[in-house]
This record gives sequence, C-alpha cells and structure tokens, in this order.
Amino acid sequence: MKICVVGTGYVGLVTGACLADFGMKVVGVDKVADKIEALKQGEIPIYEPGLKTLVRKNMDEGRLRFTTELGPALEDARAIFIAVGTPSRSDGSADLTFIREVAASIGTHLTGYKVIVTKSTVPIGTGQMIREIVESESEHDQAFAVVSNPEFLREGSAIEDFMVPDRVVIGSDEPRAIDIMLDIYSPLRVADVPFVITNVETAELIKYASNGFLATKISFINEVARLSEILGADVETVARGMGLDERIGPKFLHPGPGFGGSCFPKDARAVAQIARDQGIEFEIMEAVLRVNEGTKVRMVEKVSQAFAGLDDKTVCVLGLSFKPETDDIRESPALEIVDHLLAAGARVRVFDPVAMPECRPLWPDVYFAETSYDAAKGADGVVIATEWNQFRALELGRLKKLLSQPLIVDLRNIYEPAKMKAAGFEYISVGRPNARLAEVEA
Repeated sequence: MKICVVGTGYVGLVTGACLADFGMKVVGVDKVADKIEALKQGEIPIYEPGLKTLVRKNMDEGRLRFTTELGPALEDARAIFIAVGTPSRSDGSADLTFIREVAASIGTHLTGYKVIVTKSTVPIGTGQMIREIVESESEHDQAFAVVSNPEFLREGSAIEDFMVPDRVVIGSDEPRAIDIMLDIYSPLRVADVPFVITNVETAELIKYASNGFLATKISFINEVARLSEILGADVETVARGMGLDERIGPKFLHPGPGFGGSCFPKDARAVAQIARDQGIEFEIMEAVLRVNEGTKVRMVEKVSQAFAGLDDKTVCVLGLSFKPETDDIRESPALEIVDHLLAAGARVRVFDPVAMPECRPLWPDVYFAETSYDAAKGADGVVIATEWNQFRALELGRLKKLLSQPLIVDLRNIYEPAKMKAAGFEYISVGRPNARLAEVEA
C-alpha cells in the first residue's frame, strides 16, 4: 500500500520509517527543502535512538523516500497521514494553521478514495474541520474518509513504542476506512496488540486524556515530594509504596523539576482551553499546570539555597534536554535553571550528550563542556538536571577533586543520599533527606 506522510518532524519521521518497515511504500513530504535534502542523504534532523538506521534501511530497500512535492505524493497514496505541528497559541489552545494548509492541499489533489489520517495531536472537532476543508477545496465529488489515529510515542523510545505499542486507537465511523487502517497495522494485529476502534471525536479525546493523566501523576508526586521535605519523609519510598498498588502503577511517579517537552505542557494547556471553550473549567488540569510551574520555581530556589546565593559562583549543570535519550529542549526545566543562574550572576558550565547544539545560540556566555568532568572543573557545585544514564555512574572521587567544593544538587534523585554522604559530598535531592557536609565531617 502507498502511504503519504505529511510532515517529517519527530512524529512524521518515526511514523513513516516504521510504516515502511511494515512493508508499506511511504513518501515523506515536507516543505522545508534543506530538511528533505538532508533526509535524502540519510541524515536525520532529530536525535532518536535507532531512527537513523531504520530510515536508511528502508530507503535502501526502496520503501521510503522523501520529497517537497506534495501533489504527486498525495495523488499516489491510498492513506495520507497528517503529522504536522500544532503548537500552542498564547491562550494555550492548539494552533491548527498547518493542519488547515495540509487539508486544503489534500482537497486540491483529491483523486480517488483516500483515507486522511490525523496523527498530530489535535483538539476535538478537528476531524470534522478537515472534512469540511477537503470538501470545499475539492473540485470533484470524490469519496474520502477522515480517521483519527493519535500517536503515543515517547521521545527516546519512539521506535519501540510504535512497533510494540500498548494500544492502537482508530477513530472512524466508516467501515472501509477502518479496514484500510487495520490492513496498514496488520503486523500489530498479528502480535495481539489491543485495538481501540471508536469515532473520531473519542479518539481525539483519548490522546489528550492520556497525556493529561500522565502529567497529573508527575505533578502529584512532585507535590508529595514537597510535603516529604517538610515532614522528613522519603518520597522515593512513598512512590514505591504507591506504585506497588496495581491500580496506580510505578510509572511517572518520579519526582523532579517538573515536566517539559513537546507534549505534556502543550497538551495539558490545550485540554484546559478546550474545556474553557465548552464553558467549563477542567479544574484538575488547571491545577496540574499550576503545580508544574510552581515546581520549576522551587527547583530554582533549591539550587540557589544550596549554593548560598549565586552571584559570582561557578555552577556545573549536567543535562539540558527535558529527558534523556533526546535532544529536545522544548520547555525543559533545565533551561529555566540555566537562565536563572545567569540572571543571578553565576558563571555556568554545562554538558549534555546530545542537546548542546540546540542550546549554544541561547547562551553566548555559557561554557559548553566536552565531558561531565570538563564541565565540573573549578565549579562550586553540580546541578543534575536530566537523568542521562552516564550521569548515574560518575567517578565521584574524580569529580570531587575537580570541584572547588563537594556540592551536588540532584534534581532527578539518581544517587542515594547515604552513598553521597560516604563519598564526602554535600548532597541535595528532591523529597529526600539531604546529606550535609557538616554531618559528614562530624
């Protein structure tokens, strides 16, 4: 089956490569000529483990190609996946400009029966909007279907999430379109992956409800961490005790500096605005957003207190991406921390395995180190802002010699306080007892 994927960003590129690996003939389309030219050379514009290999494999085997020419790609395709950006507007609602543009182009080039699949995260009612635009732009009375097929890809494990998903959601009222979608995803049906088949509006809401609930778990455990610090409890043990309850589960119960990235903040704001548009207040989601912003502020305060003020201090920051295994810095809590450090008069040295090229234009006065140890040279302390695996195995003795004072502020709780105390560090974490240098020397 021939498939067109419009948009070669994170979702579109992963979707196209994985569908090609399913045996489909896929054309990825993007209006950015430089990006398409790089993709034709096998160069990937984003960091995602395994994606470069998968793209090159399917290009070499003739199942995946890229173009800027939307018209021919649309005309040849049976299914058209829309995977363009839906960024937040100033009021938190999703900007559907790119969706509208693609829908109009589809209408202009509509020939024969097509299944138009919304992969982008879009507000409820977008499917109907797409249908109306396609109909208005089409000069011929061509049959087509609009399907909602939301993505549930985690950056850093996107290929596994596509190939071995928890579920596949298909929103459509048209049996013919559903059959085509089931054919596209036949490898997953053989693997007994659960399929949720519903109408378009329900499928659109499943995506927002899922991300909203996961964001809620993160904000909840961050509030528990805040309470733990006041009461002298250990949030890690609290989270484990909660997670062992099968009704709750252990995932997304990890305290830290707040959620970021391309999905949770945007989708939480969008679903809150969707509710407002319907004349109601999604009170839990509004609270989740407030808690997340408050958590970021508290982390900045925690860092400042740990360094006893930041003016004229040198601070090493490890991690810039919003999570490990990605170069995505969108709404990363680490960026707010670095911005605050600079504003407070600190000298900042940073290291991140893959995200530094994205950050260099932001901070001309920041030192971008070659390694974690390079970043630590002469610093008054370390702030761990992203839980990359390589930060979990730092040589503590070597690190201590490089620092002007043995201070670590661990905003991801990747070390045990007792271990850090034994190594002679003043260690500050989130929702757990601190290891103070005075206690170590006593």
